[in-house]
Amino acid sequence: MARPPSLPDRGSADSSPPSDRRDDDHGALERAAPGLATPIRAVGFWAAIAMPILYLPLLATGLSSSFDGALFLTLLVGNLLALYVGHAHRR
Repeated sequence: MARPPSLPDRGSADSSPPSDRRDDDHGALERAAPGLATPIRAVGFWAAIAMPILYLPLLATGLSSSFDGALFLTLLVGNLLALYVGHAHRR
């Protein structure tokens, strides 16, 4: 009679290796734009590094108007998008 797997055995059987997940995460851009994937990732990487500099003037003057708040949120969302796109640069 076969014994049911223990909890650690079940967890390892259900999860895929990290390398498989990494291929799935980065495959969409390569399938959509195979020739442009590398430059897009490079731009995303460097934009994610440079964009926080743009926060400084907004934070120094305060987010007093609704325009300043909207601009800050737009920069934040853009920075998060750049981080997502560029996180695999040079891997």
